[in-house]
Amino acid sequence: MPPSRPSAKKATRTSQGSKRVSDEIPTPPPRVTLIVGTDTGVGKTWVTTALARALMAAGQPVVAVKPIETGVSDPANPGEDGVRLAEATGQSGPMRALIRLTHHVAPAIAADLGNHAIDYEDLIARIRAIATPDTELLVEGTGGLLSPLTWSDNHLDLAHSLEARVLLVAADRLGTISHTLMALRVLAAEKIPVLGVVLNQPGPRDESSRFNASALTRLADPVPVVTLPNLNDEAQATEAVKEVAGWLLP
Repeated sequence: MPPSRPSAKKATRTSQGSKRVSDEIPTPPPRVTLIVGTDTGVGKTWVTTALARALMAAGQPVVAVKPIETGVSDPANPGEDGVRLAEATGQSGPMRALIRLTHHVAPAIAADLGNHAIDYEDLIARIRAIATPDTELLVEGTGGLLSPLTWSDNHLDLAHSLEARVLLVAADRLGTISHTLMALRVLAAEKIPVLGVVLNQPGPRDESSRFNASALTRLADPVPVVTLPNLNDEAQATEAVKEVAGWLLP
C-alpha cells in the first residue's frame, strides 16, 4: 500500500476561548493521471503534450513526467519523450525521464541489458515528490498497458501505487477494437478508474479507420471515446484534445 499522506491541522477553540485538540483537515490528494497505451507507437507523447497545453490554456497548472524511457543515451536530445513533456509544460523539472535506458525494448529487459537495477519504490517516491494538490500531474507510461517496468511491476501497479486514474491511448488502425477492449477489461478488473479512450491517428488511415470509433463507442460504453486526427501542428492538436482536458479538470 502507498504511504499515507500528511494531513493539515487546524486548531479550534472552545466557547471559553481555550484551545482544544486539533481537528484534522485532510490534505487534498494530488491529481495524478496515467497516460498509457494499448501498445507502443500509438502516440502517447503526442497526446500527453497536447493535453498538457490544453490544461494550461484552461488555467490548470501541469507537470508532466515520463518515469522510464528506453532507447535513449546521454546527452539528452530534444526528441526524447521526457524532454518533449517538459518543453510542453515549461516546467522547471524534471527536464527528462526519471530513468533513461539505452536499449529500445521494454523497461525490464532494457534494465537487464544495461545492468541497471530499477528500484520501483524509489521511482514511486520520486514521482510522488513531484505531485502537489493544486497541480495536475501527467505521467506517461512506456509501451503498452502490461509492458513490464520491472519484472514485478507494470502499469497496473503504477496506477495503483500512484492512486492514478488512467487515460487510455489507442491507435486508430486495424486491430484496435480488440486491443482497446482487452485493456479496458483488465483495467476494470483491477478497479482502476478510466477517464476515457483517445483514439489517435499516428499514421495513415486504413479501411478500419472509418468504423473503429463508432464500434468502440458502442462496445466500450459507458467509457467515452474521443478521436484525434493525424496532426502535425501543435496548436491544432491542443484544440483537438480540449474535450479530453475537460475530463481531467476539477
